[in-house]
Parts: sequence; structure tokens; C-alpha cells
Amino acid sequence: MRIFFTGGSGKAGKHVVPYLLEQGHRVMNVDLKPLDYPGVDNLIADITDSGQMFNAMTSYAGFDELEPGTGVPKFDAVVHFAAIPRILIEPDNETFRVNTLGTYHVIEAAVKLGIKKIIIASSETTYGVCFSDGKTNPDFLPLVEDYDVNPMDTYALSKVLNEKTARSFQRRSGVDIYALRIGNVIEPHEYAESFPHFLKHPEVRRRMFFNYIDARDLGQIVDLCLKKDGMGYQVFNAVNDHNVATLSAKELADRFFPGVPLTRDLEGHEGLYSNQKIREVLGFKEQHNWRKYVDPE
Repeated sequence: MRIFFTGGSGKAGKHVVPYLLEQGHRVMNVDLKPLDYPGVDNLIADITDSGQMFNAMTSYAGFDELEPGTGVPKFDAVVHFAAIPRILIEPDNETFRVNTLGTYHVIEAAVKLGIKKIIIASSETTYGVCFSDGKTNPDFLPLVEDYDVNPMDTYALSKVLNEKTARSFQRRSGVDIYALRIGNVIEPHEYAESFPHFLKHPEVRRRMFFNYIDARDLGQIVDLCLKKDGMGYQVFNAVNDHNVATLSAKELADRFFPGVPLTRDLEGHEGLYSNQKIREVLGFKEQHNWRKYVDPE
């Protein structure tokens, strides 16, 4: 597939883009800075500028596409990761502006140009615990996609609005738009650097529900979304199978979320932030369980 990928130079994108290239896709990375990786086409553009998004989506990806003399090829899919990635980087109003306006412009251009597959990056923060003021409990566990998301911070609010934008455009167009509620992205080097501390002090992972998503497994999830057609608007929790902890799921719930209702019995080390939907609907099979890289003892 010929893929228009925004934010490919970011923490998650710089691993997802190479994964997609390995699957045989052609990727044009649209970002404020290029991704220096063999085989990646780069275009510098601002997602908050509607004209730039329309222009970029009707652009050649590389000089080789001039050779056939048949005009600009059409993109098969858009993957939209570009965003201010959390609170406390830019002022709240700027985070809200960039994330919501940028997503609107990217989806609008894609839909009006007839691109039939759009994948957007939403966030674990939409569940309202990660960046909350004070210690907040979820309404129930495990967390699943039909949860009534109602966060209090600006970043998560922008992601909730982006999901609503995606749903609205899907309704008017009928194309496939899938929103990935991406968990805490872990790069390969972070297992050795961070996980020993996480395992020794599990309380530091409470706001994230002890979840993680290996950046390479996120690439698999995006590829599975690209290959799964006809589902309209969908939301998926994009996380690995298990919690970042040596405690069982039930022990984590009892210790860190006392009194929070459980909708079912928790088994083993299953994620409190559930990825059951991506496993059952998309066929996700994690390749990078943290225990492959870190001794739990």
C-alpha cells in the first residue's frame, strides 16, 4: 500500500514506519522533521494547515514516481500519528489547537480525496486516570473500548474530540476509520533502562494501568488495521497482552484500585487495560512480551 503517515519521526512513528516498510508498504512520512531511515519518503508539512494537508496528499512521494508519466499516484491509506504527545510540553491551548485542528485537517483531506482507510492515534489517557488531578479510579476494570471516556486534562480531551471527529467523518463518508488508544509506548532500549525500576516500584505505573505497547508490536497493529477492511468506525486499545508487574492482575487491582468493580474474573497477568478486542478482531499476536527482555526476578 502507498501510505501517507503523519508523525513518523516521533517516538512511536520511527518504529512503526520501518515495520510497515518491512511488510512491503511504501511510506511517505509527513512531519516537521524528516525520519532518517532507508526507504522512507519524507515531506515537511504542518498538519494544522488545511491547504498543506490537501497539497501533501496529492503529492509525489519521490522522484521515481515521475517516471511513468501517469500523474500523481493516489494514497491507499492515511495513518495519523502527528501530535503534541502529552501535557506539559506546550501550553494547554496550543496542545488542544494542534491536536484537534490537525486531526480534523488530516481526516478531512483524506475523506474528500477519496482515501478509503484512515487510522488515527488516540490514547490511553482518554480513560481519565493518566493525567488526572489527584489519584483517580476508573469506573470498572478491566478497561475496554466501550468505556464512557471523560478525562479532565487537555491532552486527553483533544484525543476524545479526535475520536468524535473521526466518527463524524466516517458517518458522512462510509470509509474505514480506526482509532487506536495507544498505551505507554516502549522502545527496545527502554526495557533495560526502565523496567527494573518499574518492577521494583509498581506504584509508578498505576496511572497507566500498568500497560505498555512495544513500539514494534504497535507496527503490527497498524499493519493489521491496514489489512482489515469494512469495519467502518472502530476504536481499539493498542497495548501488549500483560501488565508491567510481577503481581497478578487480581493483586494489582486489589492493591492499587481497591473498591473498583471488576466486570469479570481476572486471569493471571492479563492486562487491566484490555487488548482483547485487537486479539479477537484483528488477530494481534504480540511478539515482544517484556519478559523476553527483563528478568522478572
